[in-house]
Amino acid sequence: MSKKKSPQRYKMHVKTGDTIQVISGRDKGKVGEVLRTIPTTSQVVVQGVNVRTKHVKPQQEGESGQIATFEAPIHSSNVMLYSTKEQVASRISYTFTEEGKKVRMLKKTGEIID
Repeated sequence: MSKKKSPQRYKMHVKTGDTIQVISGRDKGKVGEVLRTIPTTSQVVVQGVNVRTKHVKPQQEGESGQIATFEAPIHSSNVMLYSTKEQVASRISYTFTEEGKKVRMLKKTGEIID
């Protein structure tokens, strides 16, 4: 018998709550906050980015159907961390504070995120 493999979890450069800028695709240039991360597929859900519409059928008799909008996931490689102070997108580097804590830092501005 073969063992069932657990899904692979990817190390992502963004976390929930980060401010990011989309660097490619239809929503290129948009800035938003990461609402949810999906490490198994290396995707993120960003507020106001990749907005889709879904036609929802009525559930009960006499109820009318509706059109719901929601943010669909995009791949994490299409986003970059964004500095709201400097208004610039940047890659990240990992550095240590004086206390010895590992933190994420924007390369262009030197701003510490965590």
